[in-house]
Amino acid sequence: MDRLIAIVIALQQRNASAQMLADQLEVSKRTIMRDMQTLAEIGVPVYAEAGAAGGYRLAESYRLPPLQLDVQEVLTVLVALQSLTAYADTPFNEERWTVMDKLRDILPSDALKQVEPLLDVMHVEVPKRSYKAPLLNELLDYCARAEWMNGLYRSEKHHRWLVLHPRKVYAEHGFWYCEAYSSLHGEVRIFRADRFEELQPAQAQDYPPKADTTLQAARNSQTSIRIKALLTYRGMLLVEQDPHFGENVQLVGEEQWEVEFDCPESDWRWAIRFFFGLGIDAHVVTPDALRTEIFNLSQQLCERYQVRSDNK
Repeated sequence: MDRLIAIVIALQQRNASAQMLADQLEVSKRTIMRDMQTLAEIGVPVYAEAGAAGGYRLAESYRLPPLQLDVQEVLTVLVALQSLTAYADTPFNEERWTVMDKLRDILPSDALKQVEPLLDVMHVEVPKRSYKAPLLNELLDYCARAEWMNGLYRSEKHHRWLVLHPRKVYAEHGFWYCEAYSSLHGEVRIFRADRFEELQPAQAQDYPPKADTTLQAARNSQTSIRIKALLTYRGMLLVEQDPHFGENVQLVGEEQWEVEFDCPESDWRWAIRFFFGLGIDAHVVTPDALRTEIFNLSQQLCERYQVRSDNK
């Protein structure tokens, strides 16, 4: 019954295919098909539309009455909101607190008694940071409109205007980031939201005339390098934290793990530093070019910390 209600709520928001609903509810497509038949049998006006933009939908006049959140649903929302309070800045600074207070206020006292102890022991770990990102909401607006923008950006080496096509804004490691195509660099790059000092709409002459074509070409033109490395237990823990390829770590033997992934050519310098930083907790198997780069950096490090005699 919970799944049937979840399907109806989802279809009240938008049309959805059986596969989309199956992915959302983590069941098989066959289960969703049976659920649709059950909904029709109990009188819910659900029907299917053919075509690329088709899928299941509800009659426009059909709506479920407001539903009370159960304990687990409230816990889900409160844990998510609690993790946001650890961020130094968000697009909804005040709302993250007021929503938590409202949920606690409308929750029956017996349910609240079940939720509060769980909140004390369940956390989404977020590093504490001290920064402000005053243009975060503007960045979100540009992403939502898929519009080009001029951004005055301060990096470690430069302080300059960049013509960018933002794709998404996300939070990670206690910071907010903006993924955007950079006209200057000719590729998609990641920018710290708190390092933008000013944003302006970009003029047509500032960015490539065929923006969509340029973006797609940038994605298609990126070649990749296959990297394979063996890891110790500590190395595995460190690599698993990486949001891009951490899920590729696999156990291959007793106390030995392996990671294998395709590294975009644009991230080559980062890969060198990353695996060099793992030290003896990683053994790069391929490619040889990466092994050579790590060897060269190791020699430089040895020379820097070489023990000197008293005469030198």
